[in-house]
Amino acid sequence: MEHFVWSLNPIAFSFGSVHVFWYGMLFASAILAGLHFMKWVYKVEGKNVDDLDTMFIYIVIGIVIGARLGHCLFYDPSYYLANPMKIFAVWEGGLASHGGGLGVVLSLYFFVKKFKLDYLWLLDRVAIPTALFGFFVRMGNFMNSEIVGNPTDLSWAVVFTRVDLLPRHPAQLYESFSYLVIFIALTLLYRLKRESLRQGTLLSLFFIGIFSVRFLVEFIKVKQADYDTSFLHMSTGQALSIPFLLIGFALLIWSLRK
Repeated sequence: MEHFVWSLNPIAFSFGSVHVFWYGMLFASAILAGLHFMKWVYKVEGKNVDDLDTMFIYIVIGIVIGARLGHCLFYDPSYYLANPMKIFAVWEGGLASHGGGLGVVLSLYFFVKKFKLDYLWLLDRVAIPTALFGFFVRMGNFMNSEIVGNPTDLSWAVVFTRVDLLPRHPAQLYESFSYLVIFIALTLLYRLKRESLRQGTLLSLFFIGIFSVRFLVEFIKVKQADYDTSFLHMSTGQALSIPFLLIGFALLIWSLRK
């Protein structure tokens, strides 16, 4: 074949009947990388690093619950409303990034209430490793041959043999490497301009960058929602990205004016 062929087994290795998946390893790596990044931030800013162990638990709970509920309610509501117990079957797959983001925002609200921190100050800093989290998760999707792009004849197209034999846009890689660039850019901005940055700037740029990429990549991505979205003239992922984009632009204007 002219195009790159991807046929990796989603299972990295097994211990008897216990399987360890590439996605799970990358998901765990994303959370641990974020934890270490925030430890660096807390040391730089003279905060109590020990508080991060509790924040780690809050974030993990927020991500898992938010991403799972987001998938069930945004992408396949009819099935999960008819089979509510399946909502708890996380091992069967199905996590939505929009829901995960909302879960983190909500969980951190309860965290700052407990530890008497400035909510926007924390969201600004957590936004940076969250972009890195997106990089790891989309690489996990690539390992699973899921969330693939539409068929194309472009030279860099990928044949996902676990899906079919058509060359397709590697939509996961488009998003993954875009998120990595956003992470690097936000990190550099934080390191170089930390003292002069106004509150809300990093978070606003995160929203604008991440969800602009998500909105654009949706144009060449295979439909994810299990219902008709033609009346919206856009995909579910695009519709869900618009509120985050609006919040990002509004927050950026507010932070600059403030």
